[in-house]
This record gives sequence, C-alpha cells and structure tokens, in this order.
Amino acid sequence: MKKIFNKILIAIAFTALVSSCQKDDLALNNPFVDVNNLGKGAYVTLNSSINANLNFASIDGSSVGVKIDPYDNGVKIKEVKLYVFKGSSADPKAWKLVKTVPMNGTTTISATGAEIAKAYGTTTAALFAPGQFYTFYHQVVTEDGRTFDISNTLGALESAAGYKACMRWTAFVVCPFTGGMTGLYTVVQDDWADWSAGDVVKVTDGPGANQINISEVWPNPAYGDKLADLIINVDPATGAAKLATNNVIFADYGQKTSAYIPSTGTNGYVFSCTGYIGLKIGLKYGSTDYGVNTLTLQRK
Repeated sequence: MKKIFNKILIAIAFTALVSSCQKDDLALNNPFVDVNNLGKGAYVTLNSSINANLNFASIDGSSVGVKIDPYDNGVKIKEVKLYVFKGSSADPKAWKLVKTVPMNGTTTISATGAEIAKAYGTTTAALFAPGQFYTFYHQVVTEDGRTFDISNTLGALESAAGYKACMRWTAFVVCPFTGGMTGLYTVVQDDWADWSAGDVVKVTDGPGANQINISEVWPNPAYGDKLADLIINVDPATGAAKLATNNVIFADYGQKTSAYIPSTGTNGYVFSCTGYIGLKIGLKYGSTDYGVNTLTLQRK
C-alpha cells in the first residue's frame, strides 16, 4: 500500500522539478538535472522461468533456473556471478558462489542440487531437507569491471513490475502440504508494503481443505478495510500455491483493490513442514495495475 503513496510523492517531486527548471533554467546550473550527465549501470531482466523446484527424491541432478536478458540501455555486461543462500540474506558476504556465467544475449542461469552443495562445501544428503528454500542472487559484472547486485541497487528496481528486474530468485525443496498453518508469522518480504520486514502477522487455515487465509495480512487495517477473504489454494503434493479466486476485490484502500493470478511463472509455495509461505500475487488499486507483488512469511 505504501507504494501508492510513494508514487504520489514522486509525481509531486517531479512536477516541482519541472516547474523549477522552467522558471530558473536549472539544467544550466545543476548538471545532475540532465540525465545525460549521469553515469550508467547494469542489471538483468527475467526472460522466463525454467524450474523453481528441487526434487528431493533425486536432489543431486535436480536443476532449477531462469533465462535472463541484459537491460538494453545499460552498460555492457561481461558475466553474471550466481550466488546462493539457504533461506534469504541481503548481505553479499553471506552468499556462496555457485558459478560464473558469461553473458551473451538471452542467457540460461541454472544450478543443480550437487552444485549448490559444492558451493556450501558439503554433500546433498547433509544439506537438503524437504521444505527448504534457497535464494539465488545475480551479481552483474560489466565489461569495465563494475559489479551490481541487490546491495547497491534500489529496492524499487525489483518491486516495480515495469523494470522486470531479475536480481534474485527462489528455489524450493518441495514437500507435501498437510495443513495446520494457523499461527503467527514473521514478515520476510512484502512488496505491497502493508508490512515491514520483521513485523508479525497472523495466518489462518481454511476455509476449505488445502487452503490458507491471509486476510489478516492483506489488508493491514492501518491502511485499508477488508472487503472479502483472501484465500490461497495449496497443492497437497508439492505445496504449490495460488489465489483461490482470480480478480477478487479484497480490500478498500481508498479505492477498491483486487488480487489476480499472475499469467506466467510460479505463483508461490506453502510448506507445512517448515512453516514457510511465499506468494506472488498481482494487485490492482482501482484501475491501476501494480503488477506482481511478493509476500514472504516465516512461521515464528
């Protein structure tokens, strides 16, 4: 929800800047006003997802990955370093290097269970368990030797759907869904910004079998009023999860807000064995589409 207010503030700031430039010819006095005077960086965009599930039954050869493209208006990219972390971490010092992949147009980035275990200096038997999730991080290396990853790029690059940035992605060691998810959860990531990382929220089971209810998460009552339950269906075999009802109008944040099922990629997972909830949900505020938003919760 805070994204709405952020966009309004950006629009106000931009209007003020344009007005100021017209009045004072600010571009002549301040070189930072002209975008051509600013340096360029680089990032990669998501072309397509290949697979997000590590099969625990054949973990050594099981592979996960994505296809990425270089952002077409950035500095030329030489290679992409693929790092992994069991869970998630914003600290690059905690990541483990899996491999370095040369960048040449559309590029496949993938890792097997055996490669992940090697990065950790252990065996697959010792490392993996059903229900775990691993976050992969892309560190872009440009031809002039600079590096870019989530630690030195703006968070809005990831959360704004229009950029299609792919600086990190998640893979899961799948396990069956058995229910019993009612309880308190710590917020790990909330792109809709109703909550901050570290906040504690409540999730309930049902109303039907193989379902959870996140209506006490979205909307945060400090920002909006609930209009309908936000129900998630869960595949009992894999934990794969998606909205039970597409285009459901679930809240009023000043305008009626609806949730929709993304047309491509994985919608999310709910793992009973670890208390993990990770969802990707499209959101529309009135007629404005805010794209696909990630919501990640971990049971306390």
